[in-house]
Amino acid sequence: MYRERVTSVDGSAGQPGQQVPDTSAPQAAPPGAVAAPHLGAAPYGEPLDGEGAAHGAGNPHLHAEGAWPPGAYQQVEPDRLTRFVLRVHARSPRWAAPLAALGCVGIGMAYALVSDPTRSDPDAAPSCLLKLTTGLDCPGCGGTRALWYVLHGDLPAAARHHFLFVFALPFLAYLFVAWAGKQAFGWRLPELRISSPVIAGFLAVWLAFSVARNLPWAPFTALYV
Repeated sequence: MYRERVTSVDGSAGQPGQQVPDTSAPQAAPPGAVAAPHLGAAPYGEPLDGEGAAHGAGNPHLHAEGAWPPGAYQQVEPDRLTRFVLRVHARSPRWAAPLAALGCVGIGMAYALVSDPTRSDPDAAPSCLLKLTTGLDCPGCGGTRALWYVLHGDLPAAARHHFLFVFALPFLAYLFVAWAGKQAFGWRLPELRISSPVIAGFLAVWLAFSVARNLPWAPFTALYV
C-alpha cells in the first residue's frame, strides 16, 4: 500500500499532512519591516508602464534608487572653512590636538603668573563684567586668583578664593591627561566615568555657592572675593 506524499514547492518531500505555504498569494511583511527598493520598481508607489518605467519620469519629485525620500533632511555641502578644517584635521598628526590644548592651558597659567591677580585692583582690566557693573561675584570670580595660589602651592588661600575650582582641579587634570595620553601615545588609563546625576549635583552646588557668596550676612560675607 502506498501513502500519498506531499511535495513542497522547492521539490523536497514534506511530511504527510504537512501544510505547504501558498506562494501564489502575497505574503504579509513582518511588523516593522520596510520594503526594499528594487530595479524596475516605481519610487514611492508610482504606477509602472509596460516597460517598467514610472509614469511621470520627468517629475522632479521622483527620486532615483538610493536618493533621499521626500521631506527627509539632505546633508548640506560643507563650506570652504569647514572643508579646510577637515583637511587639516585629517593630515595633522594625532598629537597635534593634545599639544594645542596643552598650549591653551599653558597660556592661561602664564597669564595668571605674569598678571599676579592677587595684587591687581578689582576693577583692573580685564575684569568680570558682572562684578564691574553690579558689584556681585559671578560664579567664576576668584578663579584666576585661586589658580595663582595653586601654582604657588598655597592651597588654603586658593580654596578661600574659589573652593569649587580647587575641588574640581584634580578631576579636570586627570581627564585631560587621560584624553591627551590616549590621543598622542595610545595610553589606556582607567576611565573616569562621571554620571549625569553627579554633574547635575555639582552644578547645583556651584549655583548655591554662587548665591551664598553674595549674601550680605555672616558667615557668608567671608566668601566674598
